[in-house]
Amino acid sequence: MSYAIETSGLEKAFVKPRSIREIVLHPFGRAERVDALRGVDLAVREGEILSLLGPNGAGKTTLLKILSCLVLPDRGKAIVGGHDTSRENAVKRRLGFVHTDERSFYWRLSARENLRFFARLYDVPRRTTERRIDELLARVELADDADRPFSGFSSGMKQRVSIARALLHDPPILLLDEPTRSLDPASAMRLRRFVADELCRRDGKTILLATHDLREAEVLSHRVAILVHGRVREIGSVQEVRRRGVHGESYRLELDPSPLALAGPFRTRSDETADGVRRVTLMLAPGARLDDVLRELLAAGAGIRSCDRIEPDLEQAFSRILEAEERGA
Repeated sequence: MSYAIETSGLEKAFVKPRSIREIVLHPFGRAERVDALRGVDLAVREGEILSLLGPNGAGKTTLLKILSCLVLPDRGKAIVGGHDTSRENAVKRRLGFVHTDERSFYWRLSARENLRFFARLYDVPRRTTERRIDELLARVELADDADRPFSGFSSGMKQRVSIARALLHDPPILLLDEPTRSLDPASAMRLRRFVADELCRRDGKTILLATHDLREAEVLSHRVAILVHGRVREIGSVQEVRRRGVHGESYRLELDPSPLALAGPFRTRSDETADGVRRVTLMLAPGARLDDVLRELLAAGAGIRSCDRIEPDLEQAFSRILEAEERGA
């Protein structure tokens, strides 16, 4: 299996800024260092969307900046598109970085003029620049606003210009740093659809997405990686990560009301009676079979109206991983 991005033992620490008071009182004191990454091993397959999840300060943005050659690691190695990130020019030709820093654009220029400027920086051939800009503005649905000043754009429009900029040189790998942050729900939904349908499925691009939105990760990702305190704590498909720490299976049953006392190889919760229906959540013990439990309920006189499996929730899995990390710390 070929990988578009590979990291091995990446480490990065930053010097914590000292206040004026600390400098005056302790002018020769040693500056405190804060570890952002503590040995990150990660592999992103070609053509997949992998989401990076983690709390604030987990190291997601630092990792993306190292992969995009904006920051050098203290230790470890990162390979992007077959090239070590120490070879900056080779990596940047194969990489597009979409971030939410609007200050990187020239606000008095139009979207078209901004893209024309960045096309020169990306060494896009002059003979194809205008055609490429027109194509990208149409793809991000900004063809009618191409000549408006960037300063008059909404947050969603600015983000679409950022995506067009990252695609100017048609890179096979994209890094997205919280692309839907500050977008309204409708704009966020359109952007997710564009990323999944256009960039990944149609163009076959590899996408590494850093996000705080767990629902976004569930909808878009082939796999997710959870980064905590600078280390990858879990990685796998959404379904695999959901089931981390889950033992047994859970089902939601609707039963005819009865004085039946539920007992067996399971636990119950959310037991209530409403509208003539008793709603019960069954949590089977490891190794217990649903067929056997239902058979026992029927033999005991319970009337089963419905039985639905409860799939583990990514948010709950994320909370379990964070709690385990805190207990370990």
